[in-house]
Amino acid sequence: MFGIADYGAFVAAIVLFLAIPGPGNLALITSTSKGGIRGGLAATLGVIAGDQVLMWMAVAGVATLLATYPAAFHAVQWLGAGYLAWLGLKMLLAKPGDAPVLTIQPRQYFRQALAITLLNPKAIVFYMAFFPLFVDPARHRGLLTYGAMAATIAGLTFLYGLCATLLTHHMAERLRARPHLSQGLEKLAGLFLVGFGLKLALSK
Repeated sequence: MFGIADYGAFVAAIVLFLAIPGPGNLALITSTSKGGIRGGLAATLGVIAGDQVLMWMAVAGVATLLATYPAAFHAVQWLGAGYLAWLGLKMLLAKPGDAPVLTIQPRQYFRQALAITLLNPKAIVFYMAFFPLFVDPARHRGLLTYGAMAATIAGLTFLYGLCATLLTHHMAERLRARPHLSQGLEKLAGLFLVGFGLKLALSK
């Protein structure tokens, strides 16, 4: 289909990739809990934009560049790890009444999710290494094939983000009635971000 090798497997791989716990999912959940449905959808669009940038960079040959110069990938890896750890520490050190780490303005939710996606080595590895495996060399149609893949990724990400946003918003309404529990979950989210950062920094 459109030069994509095993379209069903491609869709399944994208869904699995979206469902794996990581910084992107945490950004969606935190944005929704802070900014409601509007914040969650803005973060979803940020994730979609980041995915599209990484995919088209892979199309442009960045995968070859990173394979030739592995130090470039390690630099991105360290940058992403530091960014995630910095966000996590801010959340851990925040006191009741402080301004939230993820602010309420939708444009900032968008930028936050975009930055997390672009600096997430998990996403970089997927688009630079795993994603090209689904391009069928025999039936490849150039930009049409890549466009179909990009549209599929964007559509699935939006549906996933919408479901995650609605579910988180429903739970957040109950958490607002329990501020101490909400603060505890924010600290836990910060701890996870620091953990993600350390994991990425120590991975080879």
